Amino acid sequence: MVKLILIAAASFLGSAVAFQAPAQASARTPSLLKATDYWDPLELSLLGENIDTFGNMFPHQDFVTEAEIKHGRMSMLAWTGIWATHEGGFGLGLHIPGYPVCDDWTKALGVFASERPTDFAAILGLIAIAEGESVGHSGDNFRGMGSKIPGNNGLDILGLKKKLSAEEQARYGAVERTQGRAAMIAMASMFAFESIPGSVPLMDLFGAK
Repeated sequence: MVKLILIAAASFLGSAVAFQAPAQASARTPSLLKATDYWDPLELSLLGENIDTFGNMFPHQDFVTEAEIKHGRMSMLAWTGIWATHEGGFGLGLHIPGYPVCDDWTKALGVFASERPTDFAAILGLIAIAEGESVGHSGDNFRGMGSKIPGNNGLDILGLKKKLSAEEQARYGAVERTQGRAAMIAMASMFAFESIPGSVPLMDLFGAK
């Protein structure tokens, strides 16, 4: 009961599972970490094994890892998009000719969708394909029955992964997850900055608008 209360409290402090240090990988995933090398005092990485009130109530770590990597990649792309298109300050002010211009990044997607509906539909289609690939043919990774290595979409056209050893692949994978976590925090700070004045003092210090 105490552990359940602690877990509930942690959920209000943020997505603890998403930002915890890399958990022990499955047998088919190379890893440089041992089971005791990561900080997990609430044992969130063991949910479903140590606590399982109802069958399949908590996802397997393959599902959680896939979700973390996916959202980290999306956040890295989102942050890069804001930085690349923002005018003034540290922004690059880039713009693709012929596409709509919107000074407010929080409204840019709506403007893009209304003015370029075909392009927006194409993007949604690619997202649907990516989502289906991650949870479809590879099996049920929510229950740890999938065959896919979390984060591996099989897209390696240049064959770069084949040139890396298992240790190097694990190290680069850990780097990607670390950068993805930083990007998720960065995007959360951007939304907080836009909605709650003074919530991100560092942005105010740099004169961000």
